[in-house]
Amino acid sequence: MNRKWLQIALSVVSLGLATALVVYLPEIVHTLTGATVSWTEIGHQFGGLGWQTIALMTVLWLASLLAYTFVMTSALPGLTHMQALTLNAAGSAVSNLLPFGGAAGVALTFGMTRGWGFANRPIVVYTLVTGIWNSLFRFILPAVGIVCLLMAGKATNPTVAKAGWVGAVSILVLVAVVATALYWDRAAAVLGRVLDGIVRLAPRRFRPAEHAASAAIERLRRDTAEIIHSRWAGLSLGMVAFLALQCLIMAACLVATDSYPGPAETVAVFALSRVLTTALVTPSGAGIMEGGVATLLIGAFGQPAGGATAAAVLFGFWTYTIEIPWGGLALGGWALLRRRETRAGAAEAGSAASPHRTRVR
Repeated sequence: MNRKWLQIALSVVSLGLATALVVYLPEIVHTLTGATVSWTEIGHQFGGLGWQTIALMTVLWLASLLAYTFVMTSALPGLTHMQALTLNAAGSAVSNLLPFGGAAGVALTFGMTRGWGFANRPIVVYTLVTGIWNSLFRFILPAVGIVCLLMAGKATNPTVAKAGWVGAVSILVLVAVVATALYWDRAAAVLGRVLDGIVRLAPRRFRPAEHAASAAIERLRRDTAEIIHSRWAGLSLGMVAFLALQCLIMAACLVATDSYPGPAETVAVFALSRVLTTALVTPSGAGIMEGGVATLLIGAFGQPAGGATAAAVLFGFWTYTIEIPWGGLALGGWALLRRRETRAGAAEAGSAASPHRTRVR
């Protein structure tokens, strides 16, 4: 009971902080950049959106949801795209409402997929594979953003450019090492021995059991190897399509608010927005993402404060706010269908168990 009340209290505090960050976003932007912006100006930007722009953003958003279903159906064979849409919507709603919502999302995933007849082991593998793929691409995005800026000649001086290339290459090498370890047995064993050597450098009281690191990696690789070997293309193409469509949503938000800085800068802003969603202080980094995006657009790329802040809020709507009612509808529909199926099953069981009575004349 105490733990339940603690979770409720943390959720209320986290949502309250997210709301405060959004409400005081103009003041935060002014503090970080010195630019002056008001909600009246932001509202004026929203009022200028035409129905064609809203329709385009809606289509891109729905297409991005559909693209991600290919990641989910690749990670869990037998899952339909409609089930994946429902599962993704419900999980996103939970994650967007709760701090550390990932754990609640996993619990919901188990409940929904088991209701559809999936066994525990495939669900565990699905959770691991989708988690790994999301993490790998979340690492790749900053490197892509840095490379885009460097190739567009946006580095301020050679030293910054050199540091950018080193950082981008280092991130990509790290991702390549992890991906290789997940795919090949021999690479996993080598990486495990390296991690064991690193662990031995720690004080004895902090060391895990001998070969614990390599054993953990081996268990992870063994659980995910079959799916990764046979379905890596669907996982990767689905993730690339999903992120590309979300980046297009970002571009549409920037164009609609007259704060489009260019293609390379847009990719960099999008990469930053996805990194900031990992902030655990608020659900999905709500409020933090908007402030970071607006600050980058204004401070680094010289965009007008009103348009940049409006674009950040608008992008937050399409990647966070709208997922809450959408997920609530999906979860409600699933619960209603489950209740009907349960009642129908109980009625059939009762009918089958009823003894046949013979009329005596």
